[in-house]
Amino acid sequence: MSHDFTHWLQQPLFSIALSIGAYLTGLRIFQRLGNPGWCPPVLIGALLVALLLWLLGIPYASYQQGAEWLMLLLGPATVGLAVPLYQQIHHIRALCLPLLVCLPVASALAAFYAIVIAWALGAPPQLLASLAPKSVTAPIAMGITSTLGGSIPILMGSLLITGVAATTFVTLLGRWMRIDDQRLLGLALGINGHAIGTVRAFEIGPTAGAFASLGMTLTGILTALMLPLAWYLAT
Repeated sequence: MSHDFTHWLQQPLFSIALSIGAYLTGLRIFQRLGNPGWCPPVLIGALLVALLLWLLGIPYASYQQGAEWLMLLLGPATVGLAVPLYQQIHHIRALCLPLLVCLPVASALAAFYAIVIAWALGAPPQLLASLAPKSVTAPIAMGITSTLGGSIPILMGSLLITGVAATTFVTLLGRWMRIDDQRLLGLALGINGHAIGTVRAFEIGPTAGAFASLGMTLTGILTALMLPLAWYLAT
């Protein structure tokens, strides 16, 4: 591989083009498969990126450095979810008390069971810190992981796995239990599946999307406030 070509592969433009191209390809494959909940475009795109990095011999650190420009868009994209949230505010006000009761419990359990399972399997502290915010949307989760001393690459992998698994199981359990209330499905997807679950919720309907946005946002806020404190007290 020539020096000029190697230098071009290490430029931010290549990482951005690779990420966008892989996602669009994943979206096309996702549509061809009939929009399955167990195989979202982001999963297909991530696998394509990993395959291309391996084939081209590009270090992950070089790709990550260029892709940081895309990471800047995560914050505004998350804030933009306030629009459907506002459009469904009348539904949210009607369920204010149940939401205030269930969200703190759900947020705590999302972090607790991941830490307990990993700890029981002998995981080191860095891995525990990387898995703890796995149910939180990426911009907030990255800040939490850095505070706890975890690994961002491990966190990103756990976010992807969590989002796909949560979307799959919420969809299957919703059908099995015959739950068709968009508010319940959306809230479950947002709390457990963060951004990936929220995308799935918007496919169900605007009300599901709004409640998924609410669940994802409040889970992120509660986790960012409570998890570092609980980690400090535990260690």
